[in-house]
Amino acid sequence: MDNPSKLYFRNSVLKYLQATASRFPDKVAFCDGMTSITFAQLNTQGQALGVKISRETPHINRPVAVLCDRTVQTLVAFVGVLYSGNCYVPIESAMPPERLKTILCGLDPILTLHPQDTQNYEPPTQAQLELLASRANQVLDIDPAYIVYTSGSTGEPKGIVISHRGVMDCIDWEAETFGVNENDVFASQVPFYFDPFVKDFYLTLKCGATTHIIPKRLFMFPLQLMQYIEEKNTTALLWTTSAFHIVANSGALGKCTPQTLRLVVCGGEVLGAKQLNGWVHALPHVQYVNFYGPSEVTVECTYYIVDRHFDDHEVIPIGIPCGNKEILLLDENLAPTPQGEHGEICVRGIGLSAGYYHNPAKTEAAFVQNPFNPWYADKIYRTGDIGYMNQHGQLMFVSRKDEQLKHMGYRIELGEIEAAVASLGQITESACFYDTSNKKIVCAYAGDISSDAILDGLHNKLPKYMLPNVFVQLQNLPRNPNGKIDKNQLKVGYENAKI
Repeated sequence: MDNPSKLYFRNSVLKYLQATASRFPDKVAFCDGMTSITFAQLNTQGQALGVKISRETPHINRPVAVLCDRTVQTLVAFVGVLYSGNCYVPIESAMPPERLKTILCGLDPILTLHPQDTQNYEPPTQAQLELLASRANQVLDIDPAYIVYTSGSTGEPKGIVISHRGVMDCIDWEAETFGVNENDVFASQVPFYFDPFVKDFYLTLKCGATTHIIPKRLFMFPLQLMQYIEEKNTTALLWTTSAFHIVANSGALGKCTPQTLRLVVCGGEVLGAKQLNGWVHALPHVQYVNFYGPSEVTVECTYYIVDRHFDDHEVIPIGIPCGNKEILLLDENLAPTPQGEHGEICVRGIGLSAGYYHNPAKTEAAFVQNPFNPWYADKIYRTGDIGYMNQHGQLMFVSRKDEQLKHMGYRIELGEIEAAVASLGQITESACFYDTSNKKIVCAYAGDISSDAILDGLHNKLPKYMLPNVFVQLQNLPRNPNGKIDKNQLKVGYENAKI
């Protein structure tokens, strides 16, 4: 085998790293504030770790748990697992012990890695490279690259299996659509165990960009955060919507506006027009993109490039399908909904997960046969989200299916109430839920505004039957580890306060 690297990973996401390490060996790929790593170093250290894992794991395509922190060494662990022909499972290192035990029992990983396990390996020998090559050539693009755990609405962890093909389909489309190249600099905000990090990680590997891993503490000091982004000459932010909102609500954009930014992408929660307008006013030259998609479709399935002004009370579209994906809006009988009417958002395409790891019942419930194709296997994913198509052919998000309720004889979507509340000037964040036992709509919010003033502001936006019955003012709304507002925790706190 004269050059075993040539045999690597035509079916694997590691083809990105192989090519980029050859093009830009000495360019910094990732920096965590304490340590930086070049593409060549990431490639070599990943290979060395891959050899070690291969010796300890006789099989390929098995899950390897990686206990994550936001360091370069965690990324070496991801690469090492992939080089061994297995799939990595990012797990928060500070996760509560009971939840960690639940995940590991269901996963039964072939190996569990800590970031410190990735250090002090010698570069692989020729024979060791041949070992990696022999394993790599057994990996197909339909095999898993990673498994990401999400709690879902029930709080029960589910392992979502994502293939190499699904990642490459997503990343190739994004790189082309948004012109990502080696001149781009990312400032990464999301935890490594949260699937939006897939974009930061693999766009960097594919395009030869550089990613700076933002220190978590900076999100408590938004002005310092924006100064950090400016200092690093950041060109693109691939953030969660909650982080985007934090900066907009803080006023930091009025004091620091990084002029190197060209692209700001957000997703994961409903994008507020008020917060979007704050960014657009400060940085009008930037391209803003609103993404939508659950983890089960490989990060995202629709996108909207902001192309007009929105009033603060308007709802931002989630747009049109991403490349190689199709959106279906279906009713409870899996029949298509008429134009403009609400339906469950269902997704079709290469990026669909293979299902939930070791959980066939939940897999069969969520991944179902395409009702328009009775001739061969053709799966769609039922997101559990409700949406509709507007007059421009753009998908609009309404709410979760489990947030539809019957109140005072009317069918109500909590998402519509949340959008109206969020549009009010002094609201910084808000969420609504239903007190079933007392039949009351509860609105929890943060902001310097009274409940009477909120009601006054909502009277021109919502019919009387949709107005919240109870308001709970908090300094900050609780968030889950992925940064989303934690409605389960809100409900528990509300119920306990009534006791």
